[in-house]
Amino acid sequence: MLGVLFHLLPPVASRATGSTLSTPGLICGFPTPTDTVTPRQPWGRERVITGNRQTSWAFADAFVAEDEALRWARDRAREAGLRSVSPGTGAALRLLAASVDAKAVAEIGTGCGVSGIHLLHGMRPDGVLTTVDSEPEHQQFARQAFRACGFASNRARFIPGSALEVLPRLADAGYDLVFCDGDRLEYPDYLAESLRLLRPGGLVVFEGVFANGRTVDSGPQPTEVLRLRELLRTVRESQELVSSLLPVGDGLLCAVRR
Repeated sequence: MLGVLFHLLPPVASRATGSTLSTPGLICGFPTPTDTVTPRQPWGRERVITGNRQTSWAFADAFVAEDEALRWARDRAREAGLRSVSPGTGAALRLLAASVDAKAVAEIGTGCGVSGIHLLHGMRPDGVLTTVDSEPEHQQFARQAFRACGFASNRARFIPGSALEVLPRLADAGYDLVFCDGDRLEYPDYLAESLRLLRPGGLVVFEGVFANGRTVDSGPQPTEVLRLRELLRTVRESQELVSSLLPVGDGLLCAVRR
């Protein structure tokens, strides 16, 4: 099983020795930036940027600035003990929603609205986000955050409840993108529902598939990680999907339905 999974992520080269390291934890968390940029070169000459991969990821994570409403939503999530998508993951979600010109998006795991704000920014101006969460009080924070961002109330439909109870009630082939950030034990089940919900050419996206490096760790792992490995194998081997694993945040698994 692990032999199948290890090549999902590239090895990390040691700058000191030139050897190859397989430490999966290097995917998450970034050291103090140490990148250096050469002095400005004359016109027409390329500047050379040197540095390690972790710093490059940190730079990418901070590339798209977040506004006050997003920071407010992050603070509410932190107070509630909820994980939020990283800024880099949020920027990727915005890009993905825009790339499919999304008018209808389903989100599993509203949280306090961080990912929803990014999705709405990428969607069409008349697009509607349907967001599902088992905790209605968290959705109230998301409502406030969406309103602070200037989104009209009809841009989001909030449905409280268990995802596996709500998703079967949503329309077949009615969505351009499905974003999954709920219970990781249920991720394989979300995939099955997403394939039914998506139109051909639509995107399904799963957040947190690195599980803080445990997905490729050789030691004994909890059921949650085993389910993530099951999801990765299923998506990669599916003839119905074109997939990619993006190294942003805690890992973003993306797949287009053919």
